[in-house]
Amino acid sequence: MLLPAPATGHLASPPAPAHYLDQILAFLAAIGLPVREAPLEKPGFLPGLLIEKGELWLDRTRLLYPGDVLHEAGHIAVTRAAERPLLQANVTENHPEKDGEELAVLLWTYAACLKLDIPPAVVFHPAGYKGQSEWLLQLFAAGQYMGLPLLVWMEMTTTEGFPVMARWLRG
Repeated sequence: MLLPAPATGHLASPPAPAHYLDQILAFLAAIGLPVREAPLEKPGFLPGLLIEKGELWLDRTRLLYPGDVLHEAGHIAVTRAAERPLLQANVTENHPEKDGEELAVLLWTYAACLKLDIPPAVVFHPAGYKGQSEWLLQLFAAGQYMGLPLLVWMEMTTTEGFPVMARWLRG
């Protein structure tokens, strides 16, 4: 089912400047989630990005939205450490049990934006999230954190402490 194009409103933003990408990459390296930069021979789930054996690969020449790097890194971050090396391409494809983790990824990504002082609209851009990016931004701005129980269960934050994370990588 195709969703209508998102309405442009006060929470939407144009594609992020390149300096956000450098900030994101520095953060990911600091938390122990390095990104391998290389020309991609095969297409990824998102342009310029590929998850291969639990590693995030980036092709800057094909990347459309720097915030997508943070979101895809979130998929790796919320996966159990022992299972990370098994992640490939579209992490939810053929793994329905991972669909629920998307809620945790959304909040992990939102918390990372706040930590980095990056506008959340850099990640939750109008071209993503099945046309629901502005709705997600409105929920988060209102303090409505669907999926928070998952991050708490994963022992990555607390209900009271969110959006501050106790740890950025799931054990």
